[in-house]
Amino acid sequence: MVEPVADSVADFGAEVQVYVLYATPQREFLHPMRVEPGTTIGQAIERSGVLQSFPEINLVTQPVGIYGKKKTLDTVLRERDRIEIYRPLVADPKDSRRKRAAKLGRT
Repeated sequence: MVEPVADSVADFGAEVQVYVLYATPQREFLHPMRVEPGTTIGQAIERSGVLQSFPEINLVTQPVGIYGKKKTLDTVLRERDRIEIYRPLVADPKDSRRKRAAKLGRT
């Protein structure tokens, strides 16, 4: 008699569900997709179509991450990872805080 294989072993080789996210003040891009095990962040970004929708994205200079933690383009994806492409900050957060505090008289 053959023993049933555990679900985790049976699913080995199944596709992985991931999301690619990019946002500007005007638009956002959220693309759910299924990828093969072993797919990297860079490969998923290329396959998602985000680079065609937002040609200003430069993966050489713009950092990427998963759930707010910076990662490299060669990071292998896991189930339900949300890939985020980060834009440069328009203002230094420390300077912004100082200006707000000065306006309120809290210098």
